Amino acid sequence: MNDKKAFVVSYLDDLIETISELDTGALTRAVMTLREARDRGSQVFVCGNGGSASTASHMVVDLLKGASYGRTRRFRIIGLSDSIATITAYANDVDYDRIFVEQLRNFAAPGDILVALSGSGTSKNVIEAVEYANGAGLTTIGLTTGLGGRLREISRLPIAVPSSHMGRLEDCFLIAVHVMCYAFMDDETF
Repeated sequence: MNDKKAFVVSYLDDLIETISELDTGALTRAVMTLREARDRGSQVFVCGNGGSASTASHMVVDLLKGASYGRTRRFRIIGLSDSIATITAYANDVDYDRIFVEQLRNFAAPGDILVALSGSGTSKNVIEAVEYANGAGLTTIGLTTGLGGRLREISRLPIAVPSSHMGRLEDCFLIAVHVMCYAFMDDETF
C-alpha cells in the first residue's frame, strides 16, 4: 500500500510542479484573444486527437454553453474533432491528415481563432490545420509540450507545458482550457 501511495504522491507532486511552471502571460493573452474574437463575432475552432480531442470538446461546451448561455455576448465555437461522420469521411476518402484542415477550408475566415491541442506537438493533422490557419489569417493558439514538436514553433500563441509525460500534459491542457473558459464564466468583466 505504501508503494502505491508513493506513486500517487509522486504523480501529484510532479503535476503541481508542472502547473506552477505554466506561462500565465500566455494564458492571459489567450483569454484576451478569445474575448476579442467573441466581441467581434469571429468563429473559434478547436481540434486535437485522442485525449486532446476530448479536451477540445470540453472547451467547446464550456464556451458555447457555460460562457454564452443567458449572455448578450456569445461565443461562436466549433469542435473540429466532434463530427465523427465528417472525420471518417475525410479519413477514408482523402487522408487522415486532412480531417481538420478541410473543415477549416469550409468555415474559417480571417480574424477567426484556431485552438490546436497536441501532446507530442507533431500530430500531422493538427500541424496541417495550424499551417493553413496561419496562412488564412487566423490567430492560432497551440497547447502542446514545451519540450519539442512543431506545434509550439508554428502557433502564433503557444501555451507550452514543460513536460513530455502525456498524463501531465493532458492534465495541464484541461487546466489551461478551464482558465480560458472560466475567465468568462466567473469574471463579469470579461
